[in-house]
Amino acid sequence: MRYMMIVKSANEGFGFPPKVLIDEITKQAEEAVKTGKMLGSGGLRPTAMGARVRLSSGKVTVTDGPFTEAKEIIGGYAQFEFKSREEAVASAVEFMELHRKYWPGWEGETEVREMMDPSECAPQTEESASQREDYVSKAS
Repeated sequence: MRYMMIVKSANEGFGFPPKVLIDEITKQAEEAVKTGKMLGSGGLRPTAMGARVRLSSGKVTVTDGPFTEAKEIIGGYAQFEFKSREEAVASAVEFMELHRKYWPGWEGETEVREMMDPSECAPQTEESASQREDYVSKAS
């Protein structure tokens, strides 16, 4: 089963992770790649360098960062192949233990989510499309 792990921080005030933490995460990632468990990963730059593209009320808007109103900031992600949810959670615990050990005072979380295969999506029927259109028109 494929899992996405999303690393979140309470705020960007901690800055970039210490080098020793990055070194330990790199070791952990290299081992996961060797065993075929890690499919991809990456860290994200601060929100000041980003943008949000939002669709609301039929209108697309773009907002440049930083996003000071954000309650949590996504700092990175990783995709894995695990045999079970328990294995995925154990991996996330190990990852967060590295943060506890090498970045004292940092607070955050790793969200573990099983990824959905496109084949799992229900095929759209004319009836479901009509129901969705009715819902959208009533909400407008």
